[in-house]
Amino acid sequence: MGTIGRISGVVIGIYLLGAGLVGWWWDSEPAVEDVVEIAQKHADTTGERLVTGYVTTHTVIYLADALLEKRGGYLSNDRFPPGVWMDNMPNWEFGVLTQIRDASRAYRIDFSRSQSQSTEDPDLQNAEGHFFFDNSSWILPQSEDEYREGKKLFKSYLSRLADPTITDAQFYARADNLQQWLQGVETRLGSLSQRLSASVGKRQLNIDLAGDAAAAQATETPDEQEYKTSWLEIDDVFFEARGHTWALIHLLSAMEHDFGDVLDKKNARVSLKQIIRELEPTQDTVWSPMILNGDGLGFLANHSLVMASYIARANAAIIDLRSLLEQG
Repeated sequence: MGTIGRISGVVIGIYLLGAGLVGWWWDSEPAVEDVVEIAQKHADTTGERLVTGYVTTHTVIYLADALLEKRGGYLSNDRFPPGVWMDNMPNWEFGVLTQIRDASRAYRIDFSRSQSQSTEDPDLQNAEGHFFFDNSSWILPQSEDEYREGKKLFKSYLSRLADPTITDAQFYARADNLQQWLQGVETRLGSLSQRLSASVGKRQLNIDLAGDAAAAQATETPDEQEYKTSWLEIDDVFFEARGHTWALIHLLSAMEHDFGDVLDKKNARVSLKQIIRELEPTQDTVWSPMILNGDGLGFLANHSLVMASYIARANAAIIDLRSLLEQG
């Protein structure tokens, strides 16, 4: 009995060690890539034309592919070690997935339609539903299967977009379309910045109805509230922000290409480049073995506040860019 117990202990120990090493190998975020070059290579391989909207559409596909096929695959719905032990990468995945969802919605509502009364593209309409599927479903169906179907539908739209004989698939690179998408990005980044800043706790006045004397809300709220992210969730928010910003860098780079004429006409290309520049430090290597939560001006670093600073600066640049796009 003692021998069996020792053998079992050794086997379990080897298994746990192996699972830990695999988990360490899987816990690696993809690098930032040149999406224009990647789209050009794909077009050259398939013989497709690099038409307006091609790079941005291919970038959405690239993000979905990275989400599903990166080292370790998709981990958010894992139920067995080492995936079930990991939380940094699943939170990173959720950040990327959220940006894919927002982009797919913008495609269905704005990018592929010439006006509010035009019909929705069937591929994009169905793709959005697949990308909005539960991110933690592990069976019947798996989240991966739904997202692969969404990616397949975007590929179908991309092929039709590049085919000169098909005119029902369009991408409209207009200032108002870009402005609408940026408005959603602004909201996402604003929320992320607040959640990251709450790592040290802060008191905030209620400004929900500020600026409109006739405004009303459903229920009364305190004039002042304290917001603080639980120390158990600090690293979750940090890595979710890393996923958001990783995806945004790629999408913004793609849109710089496809909306180039619009940006140049508004003299706004440099403004978009500055947003990307502000987001790039969010992908720097984290050398600390854990996400630190020191006081704002305390002895230890606070990684969340550093990330919030980068995101807030990018968000300010987005507000400036939207203002430029709104001008005639």
